[in-house]
Amino acid sequence: MTTPEKLYEGKAKIVYKTDDPEILLTFYKDDATAFNAQKRGTIVGKGQINCTISRHLFQLLESQGIPTHLIDTPSPNEMRVRRVTIVPIEVIVRNIAAGSLCKQTGVPLGTLIKPALVEYCYKNDALGDPLLTRDRLFLLNLATPEQLEEIRTLSLQINQVLSEFFNQCGITLVDFKLEFGITSDQQLVLADEISPDTCRLWDQSQTDPNQRVMDKDRFRQDLGNVESAYQRVLERVLSGIQAQS
Repeated sequence: MTTPEKLYEGKAKIVYKTDDPEILLTFYKDDATAFNAQKRGTIVGKGQINCTISRHLFQLLESQGIPTHLIDTPSPNEMRVRRVTIVPIEVIVRNIAAGSLCKQTGVPLGTLIKPALVEYCYKNDALGDPLLTRDRLFLLNLATPEQLEEIRTLSLQINQVLSEFFNQCGITLVDFKLEFGITSDQQLVLADEISPDTCRLWDQSQTDPNQRVMDKDRFRQDLGNVESAYQRVLERVLSGIQAQS
């Protein structure tokens, strides 16, 4: 077998070409980064866990009429996806105040946000992924008004589906990051991944602020037991999916 040609390597994944120009192979790495890659490390088994969680959550969203780039997973840490042109916007959906929202606004950690807050950041590592206003987004020609409206609508639909699902798993979906792409036939679809790397997830069975964290904040904040937290999320997602089948 020939070694697939690498198309792109990011902080968490490597993307390879396949024989079909419309299909890409994504390899999920165990590498971990935080604070715009200023902090680096390894979370053992993360690639396989995140790939598996993402596959199941993508399939869940597909079942609810939300299009994604998922095709299948040929191995535990590999995902075949539809080739898309990524819209250079990171969408943040917030249900509870945490992270940068608290630092930038002074809103207390844990404040319930209703309706959910949708934010947009410029997907640009060199600039530090800055928060965008709507007018700045259009100034940079990152999306059309129609695309932005569709992105917002899909993001809120995704939030509703995932919040309900995670709640059934005993997990609170605090906030999460989404990325979208445009296929060759001009369809807007959910891309990237949905995992403890891209979501803030709190264990509903824990009251201690540190013990409840089940996501990459354990790595960011040096809380320890990162691998076991990711594994618990995987186990609960699998149990939740099984309960729905």
